[in-house]
Amino acid sequence: MPFVYILRCADGSLYTGIAKDVERRLAQHRAGRASRYTRARLPVRLVWSREGRSWSLALREEIRIKGMRKAEKEALLLLEVQDSCPPLSS
Repeated sequence: MPFVYILRCADGSLYTGIAKDVERRLAQHRAGRASRYTRARLPVRLVWSREGRSWSLALREEIRIKGMRKAEKEALLLLEVQDSCPPLSS
């Protein structure tokens, strides 16, 4: 299954991509062999990923995210963190 992912680069910028194997693709980015953009902004770290039901749907999601402003992408990341955190007990 394809994954859409977001990387945070050393300069704070965000890079969105698509891959069948996110871990392998992340290793390629970290080795400077995946894209010119990330190669110039190493190190990178994976901050978000989502599995798609099909390659075409994953491509659509990648395009949608790439069309967002940085603030919108940051909000997406923040929402993801909030959703994954357990509620605080009182």
